[in-house]
Amino acid sequence: MKRAPTPWIHAAVCLFLTESCDSSPDLASTPDSEAPPPAWFREVSVERGLAFTHLRGDEGRYRLPEIMGGGVGLFDFENDGDLDCYLVQSGDLSGPGDETTNRLFLNRLLERGEALFEDVTDSVGGGDRGYGMGCVAGDYDGDGRVDLYVTNVGPNALFRNVGGAELVDNTARAGVGHPGWATSGAFLDHDRDGDLDLFAVNYLRWSIRREKDCLSALGENDYCSPRSYEAPAPDVLYENRGDGTFKDISASAGIDRAFGNGLGVVAAELDGDGLIDIYVANDMMPNQLWKNRGDGTFEDIALFAGCAANMDGASEASMGTVAVDVENDGDLDLFLTHLRDETNTFYQNRAGIFSDRTAALGLATPSRFYTGFGVGFGDFDHDGVLDLFVANGAVTRNRPRLAPQDPYAEPNQLCRGTIDNSRSALHFEEVLPRGGLERELIRTSRGVALGDLDNDGDLDIVVVDSNTHVELLENVVAAGHWLQLSLIDGGTDAVGASARIRFASKDLWRSVIPAASYCSSNDPRLHFGLGRHTEPVEVLVRWSDRVEEDFGPLEVDRVHRLERTAK
Repeated sequence: MKRAPTPWIHAAVCLFLTESCDSSPDLASTPDSEAPPPAWFREVSVERGLAFTHLRGDEGRYRLPEIMGGGVGLFDFENDGDLDCYLVQSGDLSGPGDETTNRLFLNRLLERGEALFEDVTDSVGGGDRGYGMGCVAGDYDGDGRVDLYVTNVGPNALFRNVGGAELVDNTARAGVGHPGWATSGAFLDHDRDGDLDLFAVNYLRWSIRREKDCLSALGENDYCSPRSYEAPAPDVLYENRGDGTFKDISASAGIDRAFGNGLGVVAAELDGDGLIDIYVANDMMPNQLWKNRGDGTFEDIALFAGCAANMDGASEASMGTVAVDVENDGDLDLFLTHLRDETNTFYQNRAGIFSDRTAALGLATPSRFYTGFGVGFGDFDHDGVLDLFVANGAVTRNRPRLAPQDPYAEPNQLCRGTIDNSRSALHFEEVLPRGGLERELIRTSRGVALGDLDNDGDLDIVVVDSNTHVELLENVVAAGHWLQLSLIDGGTDAVGASARIRFASKDLWRSVIPAASYCSSNDPRLHFGLGRHTEPVEVLVRWSDRVEEDFGPLEVDRVHRLERTAK
């Protein structure tokens, strides 16, 4: 998060096979004689009862954690078929207050026929009072109920889901209350023993006593770069013992030998060997790709694999990250968000070796003007091609300000994925107004999670904005057909599994990777846009141990629950 000069606001329609973008502000405006472009999303947080305002507790002292939170988790707490929403609060670094706790909102879709949320924290639990960063959802005890891990500046917290009726703090018994500054987390089965282990990313070895005073280029007080602290932290890997407790195996696994300013993480099989690897996005330090050796140890191969730095060999300020098969070739690619004056980065995967293809896909220039945090790929318009949503917000003051009351506010961005049929080439176009809304919301955005909140078949978005109200973006653009899959292995979400559907001579791959974006956890169901296709489709499921199983034909415009029977 190094300090950078403020650029002019980028305003252009970007159509790419190679990087090409005109930064003239005139191109962003719509002539009076033309109708404005249709909105992709409608902001409905208040209308839907998602009453949450993030508080960062800033007192004019510019303590670094204030500008970094918070996150969101979408998961089915009650097992009733709809997504509930957990929102992470930050609060006051001097100590927790009564009003600043994380909040659990239950989705009353079944009872009321539409996605209406009710805050049940006081009766159900989960109201952690730590200075919150993010969360990750996963069934760590294998009882078929999704549990929740919360990352904090200070001790983290693990909440066990008891019967879909209560969130019980199980941190002390489980042994996962690491006292550092954690950001993102991931549940994963690193040893293929059938239960979920836990990885927690740490940012800095920080305390209020170690805080520093920093100035902007204009001589104003502002937040420091992480380099000012010279205190990168090792991450933590916990092995699930299978009895509700965890063991810290960071040392024996080789994880604690490396230090980084970690912000994002994704756990996925990245090299075709059937073992779950771990990719960590580091701020202003080389990213790490922890290759799973299959013997309980990991090796950082990011430099060899080509995903430690950008195409020029420079470390960037990496924030959020996702693993996604953008090209539908069966390999998971990587995407990272970065600081303004850098670019976000797309790493194309070829059998475990990555190359920076950001510019070739048209994703470089649009991202150079903002600081990205949360991120998600989804087929929002149901045309069979993934689109991209990035949540932006600065970490040093913007000059000139883009919003009157917030010097860190920036517009979010939506890029539509398209295919050039003549070349079968994937490229992205930035959607205007930015963020896919009828009118841009300019805020300091952080965590992002994607999911079908109203069960109408399309993907909605929840965005946590620093020091203001949460955004719930209801999808209003999707017009084509769709399919959703809930993959179940051993009675719970099949984290790490993938599915391929085939239709109209086209393959689409999706993977169950809830822990992605920035400090957030996404809908574990797999979503496919099908365009005009109406016929039933065949599905191939590749479970996390690479055993494959066929399902179908499956009717479109349905959510299908596919349970593993293959041995």
